[in-house]
Amino acid sequence: MGGKSQQTGDLNWWKLAILGLGFTTGTGFFLGSSLAIEQSGFSVLILFLVAAIGTYFVYNSLASMIAQHAEKGSFRAYSTNAFGRWAGFSHGWIYWLSEILILGSQLTAIGLFTRFWFPNVPLWLLAAIYALLGVGIVLLGTKGFEKAENIFAVVKITAILLFVVLAVLVISGVLGQENAHMHTPQQMSDFFSHGFMGMWTALIYVFFAFAGIEVMGIMAGQLKNPKDAPKSGLVMLSVIAWLYIVSIGFAMLLAPLENFTTDESPFVTALNDLHYTVIVHIFNGVLIIAGFSSLVASLFSVTQMMFTIAEAGDAPKLLTKKTKKNLPYMSLLLTVAGMTVSIVTALLLPQKVYEYITTAGGLMLLYSWLFMVFAARKLLKLSAWGHIKTIGAVILIFIAASGTLFDPMSRPGFFISLAFVLLIGIVVLFMRKKWKKNKEGHTRRVKPLI
Repeated sequence: MGGKSQQTGDLNWWKLAILGLGFTTGTGFFLGSSLAIEQSGFSVLILFLVAAIGTYFVYNSLASMIAQHAEKGSFRAYSTNAFGRWAGFSHGWIYWLSEILILGSQLTAIGLFTRFWFPNVPLWLLAAIYALLGVGIVLLGTKGFEKAENIFAVVKITAILLFVVLAVLVISGVLGQENAHMHTPQQMSDFFSHGFMGMWTALIYVFFAFAGIEVMGIMAGQLKNPKDAPKSGLVMLSVIAWLYIVSIGFAMLLAPLENFTTDESPFVTALNDLHYTVIVHIFNGVLIIAGFSSLVASLFSVTQMMFTIAEAGDAPKLLTKKTKKNLPYMSLLLTVAGMTVSIVTALLLPQKVYEYITTAGGLMLLYSWLFMVFAARKLLKLSAWGHIKTIGAVILIFIAASGTLFDPMSRPGFFISLAFVLLIGIVVLFMRKKWKKNKEGHTRRVKPLI
C-alpha cells in the first residue's frame, strides 16, 4: 500500500483494548439498547451476538491494513490508496458529518440524564457545559485524551459488572426473597415475540451500540507494534460482547418486558422495578459518564479526521494549523462550530425530526465502515476466511441498514442519510474536474529528465 507510513507510538495492545472499551460503551448501548429491546424483545440477545461478529469483521479489515502498513490518516488514507482520491474525500467527509450529526444527540442525552438531578436547569446550559468540558479534554492532547478515556472505561465496565452481580444476588434471593423474581419467556414464541421483522428493524440500533471502533482504528496508529491491532480488537470486542449480552439479558429478566421504553436506559428500568433508589442514582451518574466519554471520543476523532482531510488538500489548508503541542486547533474550532450547530438544531427542531437526523448520522457511520471493508478487499491478499469475513460484514451492514425501511421511526433517517451521501457525491463530481485540472497542470510543469 502506498503513502507515507505513520510513525509508531508507545501504546501497548492491551491499552488500546481498554481504550476501545471506553470508545464503544456509550449512549448507543446504555440508552439506545432500549430501542432494540422494544423492537425485538428477548431476541435482542441474538442480535447483540450477530452485531458483535459483524463489528469484528469490520474492525479486523481495518486492523489488518494497519498491521500491514500503518498509514497516516488511518481509514480515510486506505480508501484513497484503494480507489483513488474521490474515495478518500468521500470517506473522510461522510465520517466527519456522521459524527457531527450525532454530537448534538449525545449532548442532549447527557443533559437529560443530568436533569434527573437538576430538573430546573435549562437543557441548553447543561449541553453547553458538557461541550466545554469535552473540548477541554481534547485540548489536553492525545495523552490527556487517553488518560481520560481509560478512567471512563474502567468506571463504565465496573458499573456493568456490578449490575450483573446485583442481578445474580436478586434472582438468587440473597437480597431477600421478596425481590427474587424473574420475568422469563415461557416458550420459544415468547423469545421471538416480535418475529423476524422485529429483529430486522432492531439490528440497526444494536449496531449503534458498537459505534466507536473507528476511533480505535485512529488510535491504532500509536501502537508500539501495529501488527497488534487485530489482537486488540478481538480482545476488546470479545469482552464487550459478553458484557452486553449478559447485562442486557439480566436487565430483561429483572423487569417485565412491557416496562422497557425508549425514554430511559434498560438498566434504570430494571433497577426501578426493584425500587433500588440509591442504585438508580448511581447508575444515572454512570450514564452521564458513558455519554460524556462517547462525546469526547467523537470530538477527538473528528478533529483528527478533519486535520487529515485538510492535509490531503480536501479541505482548506487553514485547518492544518497546529499549536506548539501539536494540537490541530483550527480543525478543533471547525468541529466546535459544527457541534454548536448540532446542539442548536437538537434544541430547536421537534424531537422526532432530530431523531431522524441522528439516525441518519448513525447510518452514515455504517457507510464509513463499508469503505473500510471494501478498501481491505482491494488492498489485502485475503485468504478464503478473509473473504468470508469481509463479505459477511457487507451483508450484515446491508441487512441492518435496509431494516430501517420497514420501521416508520427510522425510515426518514435512511433517506436523510442518502441525501447527505448524494450531496457529497455531487461535490466529488465537481472536485474531480478540479483534481484532473491540477494534475494536468502539474504534469505540464514537470520538466523532462533528458
